[in-house]
Amino acid sequence: MIVWINGAFGAGKTTAARELIELIPNSTLFDPEVIGGALPQLLPAKHLAEVTDFQDLPIWRRLVVDTAAALLAEVGGVLVVPMTLLRQEYRDEIFGGLASRRIPVRHVLLAPDETILRERISRREVPPDLPDGELRVRQWSFDHIEPYRAALGDWLAADALRVDTSFLTPYETAEHIADAVRTGAAAACDIVQTPQPTAETLAAGVLLFDEQDRVLLVDPTYKAGWEFPGGVVEPGEAPACAGVREVAEETGIQLSKVPRLLVADWEPPTPPGYGGMRFLFDGGVLDGADAHRVLLPGPELRGFRFVTEDEAARLLPPVRYERLRWALRARERGQALYLEAGEPVGD
Repeated sequence: MIVWINGAFGAGKTTAARELIELIPNSTLFDPEVIGGALPQLLPAKHLAEVTDFQDLPIWRRLVVDTAAALLAEVGGVLVVPMTLLRQEYRDEIFGGLASRRIPVRHVLLAPDETILRERISRREVPPDLPDGELRVRQWSFDHIEPYRAALGDWLAADALRVDTSFLTPYETAEHIADAVRTGAAAACDIVQTPQPTAETLAAGVLLFDEQDRVLLVDPTYKAGWEFPGGVVEPGEAPACAGVREVAEETGIQLSKVPRLLVADWEPPTPPGYGGMRFLFDGGVLDGADAHRVLLPGPELRGFRFVTEDEAARLLPPVRYERLRWALRARERGQALYLEAGEPVGD
């Protein structure tokens, strides 16, 4: 398993993690900061200059998942990971990637009183050989108190086991975490993701519309970006039936008839993805009552909304938006389209 120690910058995560590996048998410390430190050796300087935080780089999030999985495969036991995660979509992506590898994550939040947190940041040691260390270490931590406060009031407190470390030493904090892991008070996160594909996949999505002709999008917890209701077609299952099943599982809406095909899109393999065929079907217009009775059972989806095409362009990743754009044109014309990489092919 992984014990992920979250908290504001300066909350004492790494210090507590070093104590924790002495209390949990067969545990190993993995600090994702080492990945951020290696990225300047891997990426062009221009690419790095486009972000102010390594966490904004998809490669960092992917390498955190891959490295954690590789470490556990190598050493087994428990991986203790001290790392601040304040953006819910990054937490979802990383924890979802770990879930796809069947690695449970126990999420713990170190939450000292803000006054004490500020005092700790002020006393935090700065490496003498670090250029502009005062600005890069202390000021960075101060600047992220507000995003931490916002995350705490939005999603973070409900997602993790909160530990008030205002008056705890690092060892006492580690004892508290170890006890919570042992007793189950720090339960495994219930985020769900199917195993990563090892070959091309067949997937089916269904477009559902409200009475204003806006399309329904859902927000998965296990991957970045919004999506259509749908999912992977199971072996021996017809794509249209898979779409109907996924709509029922994800939204609680039971479609009374087989939806009409709008587009069949071949998605080329883009490492690390394998691509495959993607179908979009027309699930029709929901009446007002159904549109307001959308349910999101289970931990796979965080939210939903009905959006215009312009709004969808801002929410969907480009490849999904192109698929939607042509599906809407096919719906207008009453004729299904065949796409390759999101573009129509043939007449």
